[in-house]
Amino acid sequence: MIVNIVNHSDNSLPAYETLFSAGMDLKAFLKEDVTICKGQRALITTGLFMELAEGFEAQVRPRSGLAIKHGITVLNAPGTIDSDYRGEICVILINLSEVDYTIKSGDRIAQMVVSRHERIEWKQVAELSSSARGEGGFGHTGI
Repeated sequence: MIVNIVNHSDNSLPAYETLFSAGMDLKAFLKEDVTICKGQRALITTGLFMELAEGFEAQVRPRSGLAIKHGITVLNAPGTIDSDYRGEICVILINLSEVDYTIKSGDRIAQMVVSRHERIEWKQVAELSSSARGEGGFGHTGI
């Protein structure tokens, strides 16, 4: 699949790091460093703009290393980039640690996964069919 992309940054394009990677790292593109204080959030720009085909979306997800080592995660994970969006790809990061964290231009801040999705039509009914699970949820199967 070919996706049109405009890169206003001096970073390389997002790329798969290994043969079986599902996501591509997104890098910060900043005029100056951004320090995210503990408990705070920031909108980080990437300098990237893309054109996805109809029926596809891009999901912006946290990077596991940033999350476990520094408490930095994507606030609205996964963030969705719709196929008709043409604005800059930006990432909402939050600092869940007890110390401030500084993002520099070129830092890998999130990962992006492109996926196909379906559009549905609702059919309103009086009741749903039964299933073995029924209404069980939120830990109903135990620990």
